[in-house]
Amino acid sequence: MAPIRPHGHLLAADVGELAGVSGTTVGQWARWGYIAASVSAGDPHVYGVEDAAEAAIVGELLDRGVPHGDVRRAIERLAGEYGGWPLSAAPLGTAAERGRTRIVLRERDGCYVLGARGWQRVATAPDVEEVRLRFNPVPR
Repeated sequence: MAPIRPHGHLLAADVGELAGVSGTTVGQWARWGYIAASVSAGDPHVYGVEDAAEAAIVGELLDRGVPHGDVRRAIERLAGEYGGWPLSAAPLGTAAERGRTRIVLRERDGCYVLGARGWQRVATAPDVEEVRLRFNPVPR
């Protein structure tokens, strides 16, 4: 199967406007590996619409209080099964657990909570707030 090509040609400021953050933040997220410039990693970085969707979800997870390390770990662990844009492809949610917001993966066989050792299936599903793709334009 041929790899999926990204759609569109967006600069960091455009992605930031869609995700509700600054273009500088988008650049930082790209450097940290949260998102990729899948159209072109040259100067300037050029992003696809799919990259903007990933940025919007990263922003949502961080806004909900998910630690940066957990976002990075989720991306790494989901990429194999969910491809180049794993956050927007995986059925994700968040749950508060002992004062900490955790990422939850909802699969057909149950819910998995991301921990230090990876995805751990939970016997009783926590109260999960689904993560949905929402573009959050920065007000002008």
